[in-house]
Amino acid sequence: MVEKKRLLVVTGGGDCPGLNAVIRAIVRRALLHYGWEVLGSEDAFNGILQDPERVDPLDLDSVRGILSRGGTILGTTNKGDPFNFPVERPDGKLELRDRSDDVIRWCREHKIDCVVSIGGDGSAKIAQKLFEKGLNVVCVPKTIDNDLDCTDYTFGFLTAVATATDAVDKLHTTGESHHRIMVLEVMGRYAGWIALASGIAGGADHILIPEIPYDLEKVSAGIKKGLRAGRRPYAVVVVAEGAKPLGGEALVTDPGKPGYGMPRLGGIGLRVSEDLQKLTGIEARYTVLGHLQRGGSPVAFDRILGSEFGVHAVDMVAHGKFGQMAAFKTPGMTEVSIAQAIANYKVVELDGAMLHCARGLGIGFGD
Repeated sequence: MVEKKRLLVVTGGGDCPGLNAVIRAIVRRALLHYGWEVLGSEDAFNGILQDPERVDPLDLDSVRGILSRGGTILGTTNKGDPFNFPVERPDGKLELRDRSDDVIRWCREHKIDCVVSIGGDGSAKIAQKLFEKGLNVVCVPKTIDNDLDCTDYTFGFLTAVATATDAVDKLHTTGESHHRIMVLEVMGRYAGWIALASGIAGGADHILIPEIPYDLEKVSAGIKKGLRAGRRPYAVVVVAEGAKPLGGEALVTDPGKPGYGMPRLGGIGLRVSEDLQKLTGIEARYTVLGHLQRGGSPVAFDRILGSEFGVHAVDMVAHGKFGQMAAFKTPGMTEVSIAQAIANYKVVELDGAMLHCARGLGIGFGD
C-alpha cells in the first residue's frame, strides 16, 4: 500500500502540443490508481510566487476533454525562474531576486510530497537546483526542439514536424508555380531536429542546420546544378532558426536577460533568401513558421507519448525516484537523473541515421 501523497504540477517554458495529455495522465494515474491529491500551479512557479496565489486542485473533471487540446490548462511562462524572479521595487523598477526558498517553504507548508515539473532544458535546470536545495522533484521532458538529452523523443516534437512538413508541402506548389526559391525558417534553437525531419519528410532540396555551418555559395551552386539538370524550375530550402554561416554566428533578435527567458533567435530566413537571390539570380521568398509549430492539437504519437510520460512520472514518485527525469528509450519508458539529462545539449549527430538518410536522398547542407 503506497502512502497517500499530494503532488504539485507545473508547466514551464514555451507551450507545446501534448502538455495537456501529460497533465491528464498525471491526474488520472494519481487519482485512479493511487488515490492521491494533485494541485496545479498556474504559469509555472508564478502561481505560487505571485499575489494573489493561483494554485488549483486538479481532479478528473478538470482534465476531461483536454487530451486533444493544444497548449496547457495551467498556463506557462519562460519568465518565472524562482532563482531569478522579477520583483517590482517601490520606485516601479524591476529587480531579480532569488525566491527559491519561498517555493520550498510554500511546498512544505502545503504538504507537497513532490513537484512534477513539465518543461524543457531551462525548466529542468531549475528543477535540479530546487532538488539540490531539498525539494522532491520529478521532471517530464517537454520541448518541440527535441534537444533534451537522454530521451529518444520529447513530446511535441513530432507535432511540430508535422506542421513544418505541411508548410514545406505548400511551398513546393507555390515555388513551382512562380519558379522561385522558397525558404522556410523553422524553430529548434541550436538544434536542427525540426528542420532536418521536416526537410526530409517534405522533400526539401537543401536543409541548413546549426550543427553544420553553411556556405551559401555551395547552396547556390547546388540550386543552379539542379536547374541545369532540368529537374524542376524552383527550389525549397528549410532553415533552422539557429543555423549559422561558416565562420559566423546565429542571428539574435533579442539577447534576453536573467529571469526573462533565453535569447530570441530569428531573421535567418530573410537573410538566406536575400543572399540566395543575389547569388543565383532567381527570385526568392521566405516564410517564418514561428509559433504555428507550438500550437494546435497534438498528433497521435505525442498524445500517446505524453500519456506515457505522465503515468511514468507518477510511478516514479511512488517509488521515491526524486531528482530524476522520465525518459523514453526504445522500446519503453525509463528514468535518468535530471543532472545527467541537462549535462549535454542533444543536437543532430553528424554520423546519425537521419542525416545519413538526407544525404543519401541528395539533400544539400551547404557544406
